[in-house]
Amino acid sequence: QVQLVESGGGLVQAGGSLRLSCAASGRIFSNYAMAWFRQAPGKEREFVAGIMWSGDSTNYGDSVKGRFTISRDNAKNTVYLQMNSLKPEDTAVYYCARGRPSSRTWDDDRVYAYWGQGTQVTVSS
Repeated sequence: QVQLVESGGGLVQAGGSLRLSCAASGRIFSNYAMAWFRQAPGKEREFVAGIMWSGDSTNYGDSVKGRFTISRDNAKNTVYLQMNSLKPEDTAVYYCARGRPSSRTWDDDRVYAYWGQGTQVTVSS
């Protein structure tokens, strides 16, 4: 059984930073890609960032490029999302997910079989 537990969300002012963590347990962590998605009220779930199991390939949604950085520590079975220069439009529940996307399906939530419960990020203006 795979469990993903996010942490690190909270309330921050615009321009501030937060770091989210996603701790994984269960089956081998290092053979899978990990990703972050987010969902704001009334909006569809949106791909934020993803990282391959080796850590040498990353992918970002257009709205966060240059501001967010995804990383992973396979020894700790943890993936991180460093979020800088936060904007009010970044407000959402952030979810981590595990799957095996291809180079063209990073943003397809159907390729991710396991999801965390989510952590709320609120950015005030």
